[in-house]
Order: sequence, then C-alpha cells, then structure tokens
Amino acid sequence: MFSRHAKDRSRSGAPAAIRAEGGAPTLVLALCISVFYPLAHANEWSGNVALEVRAFAQEGAPQQQRTYYSLAAQPEYYHKWDDGEQSFTFVPFARVDRYDAERTHLDVRELTWLHATATHEWRVGVRKVFWGVTEAQHLVDIINQTDALENPDGEDKLGQPMVNLALIRTWGTLDLFVLPGFREREYPGVAGRPRLPLPVDTGQTSFDSSREQQHIDAAARWRKTLGDWDVGLSYFSGTGRDPRLALGLDNNSAPVLAPHYDLITQTGLDVQATLGAWLWKLEAIRRTGQGPSYNATTGGVEYTFSNLAESGIDAGMISEFLYDSRGSAAPTPFQNDVMFGGRLAFNDEQSTELLLGAIFDTQSNTRLYSVEGSRRIGAQWKLSVKARAYVAVAPDDLLYSQRNDDTLQVELARYF
Repeated sequence: MFSRHAKDRSRSGAPAAIRAEGGAPTLVLALCISVFYPLAHANEWSGNVALEVRAFAQEGAPQQQRTYYSLAAQPEYYHKWDDGEQSFTFVPFARVDRYDAERTHLDVRELTWLHATATHEWRVGVRKVFWGVTEAQHLVDIINQTDALENPDGEDKLGQPMVNLALIRTWGTLDLFVLPGFREREYPGVAGRPRLPLPVDTGQTSFDSSREQQHIDAAARWRKTLGDWDVGLSYFSGTGRDPRLALGLDNNSAPVLAPHYDLITQTGLDVQATLGAWLWKLEAIRRTGQGPSYNATTGGVEYTFSNLAESGIDAGMISEFLYDSRGSAAPTPFQNDVMFGGRLAFNDEQSTELLLGAIFDTQSNTRLYSVEGSRRIGAQWKLSVKARAYVAVAPDDLLYSQRNDDTLQVELARYF
C-alpha cells in the first residue's frame, strides 16, 4: 500500500518466472545459497537470503493456516567494463513457502545489458522500471506486472522484457520502450493467504489481442527537473497489466474467476515539488480500452520535521487523496479515499525506519491500517516488520474478502 520507492527509486528488475513443483524449488534454492554465498567474496556478487514468517490474527478459510513460513534468496551479479560505459546485471530470485504451493516459485528478477554515454543509454533484457511519487498507490507505474504472490500491497513487481533507449538532453530525458512478451499475473492458491474469495483459474485467461502474450507493447516517458519541480509525462499502449476478473466455472463446475487482459492506452502525469520541508505530490492518469474511459488521481503533501527536538530523528507527516472517476464500479477499493501517514527516520547507525499509515473510505466506515519498519542488525543482518489491519470493512467493499486477514509479517535477512 505504501511506497518503498519514496526514498529508494533504484534500479532493479524481474522477468519470466520458472515454476517448479514438489521438491525442485527447495533444491534450487539450496543450490542458490550454496553456490552464490561463497562467491560473495568476489566484488561483483551481492544479495541476501531471508526467512519470512506471516502470522494472521483470525482463522481463515478451509486449507488456510494461521502462520506461514517461507525462505527466499536473491543473489545479484554485476559487472561493468569500458570504464563503466557498459554493464551487465543478473538477479535470480527463489522463494519456498511452507503451505502455499503457488507462492513457491523461481524467477529472474533482472537480466540486463546497459550501455551508457553522456547523451543516451541503451538497456536490453529484463528489468523493472518504477514511475511514481505518491505513497498510497502508483497510478502511473505501468511497465511491470504486479507480483501478487510476494505481497498484496502491489509494491512488488515482475520484470519485463524490453528494449529501452534513454535520450539525455538539456530539454529533459526521454525514455522510449519496446516491450515484447507479456507476463500474466499469478495468484495465491487455495491455501494461500490473503487471497480472493474464489480461485483464479489462469487456464481460462483471455486477451483482447489475438497475439495474446506475444503482443508487442510500447511506452514513452519524458522527465525533467524544473527548479523545485520534478515532472514526468508518460504514455503506454498495449496489454493492460490489471486483468478484469469474470465469473466462470472450472472443469468440475465449481465457480472460479477468469482473467481477461484488455488492450489499453494510458497517459500519465507525475509531479513532485520540493519546497523547503514540504513535498507536494501528484499522479494522474487517463486510460481508455478497459471498459469506459476513466480518470484517476492520487495527490497530497508530506511535511518533514528535521532533527525533531534535537534527537536526530526526522519525522514526516503525509496526507493524500485517492480518486477514480468510475466510483463504485472501479475494480479498486481506493476510488474515493483519504490516506494519512507518518514516517520516522532515526538516522542512526542501524538505519532504523518506521512508516505508519491509514486509508479511510469516505463513503463507508472501511479503514485499512499499515505499519512498516526496518532496522539493521550488525553489518550483514536486517530485520523488517510489516503489519496490516482491516477495520469495519463494508460488505460491498473490494477489501471484504480480506476482512479476517489482519497480518503481522517478520523477515530476517542476511546480506552478503
């Protein structure tokens, strides 16, 4: 729900997932750890291995558990040459989940060649591209498919095959994208949590395009800093990343949800103004092709109290408004909502950070609360905590299926 990119808009990437069944992912994960961990002594290797525990406050549906355990590994290989003008990055990823077989998966997060000069940059391969400035949601961020297996907040993304040319000029930077190969969204299984009230049958997936996953998409974005203002204008044409879910039947005549991917066009604007201690943020889009054309906007402010009471702590207060012109017909729970939040950066040796937030539906009493925190332990360990709570969720709210999914997630990662 809340942006991890607000302070770290760094490169990263993710392409086609390789799914394996049974003990294969466990074996590959063990191999990743045993092979890549010793290689961390080489300057070009880095990464982490993480243990994650998710605990739910309430009982779930049949086959769902109260506590989930998983283990993940994400090594990274980086090499540059020609005095840094060219580089290669490879980031594989593997997760093994104790109960949800769908969440047990292998992936290549990034596989990218970069050639950079003072006037242009070529990037070819698979990577992630982040666009956006607001906290509660990222309307303009459309290049990559959401990784719904990793987290329900929409922050995690799959990598996208692409050819990207960035033209760097005095009038700004223009990024041009050719995006071959579409990636479908994966969903938690019946034992997964949280999940939708009905299983999603990806075997019944349909597309507007007769080329289906082979449709070639295109995108462009211009960005420039104008004094205190960072401005981005974007355009996307191709297969929409957000599927429409229609009611269907599986082979046993049981009800399921069948995804359909529309051909869309989207124009977007993102603006951030840094005015002293104030940050003014706006994301706005207009999309056509996914049903009737619509507009959506997220905007707000953040004010930072630096060195609060001479403690060395920076405290930020955040407020945003989320709007979608489709109203109650929108396939998102955030079509007329207000978000309030706070950010604490302790600026200590352990890089302790805390982010708190709440989203209130202005047309009902539905509230969603979120807490995220992290702290380094020593030189190579990091502890991260996330908590989400759903309060007074209205029966007609899209969050209703998650009303009993209050979650505490703890992750301990070892970096090398």
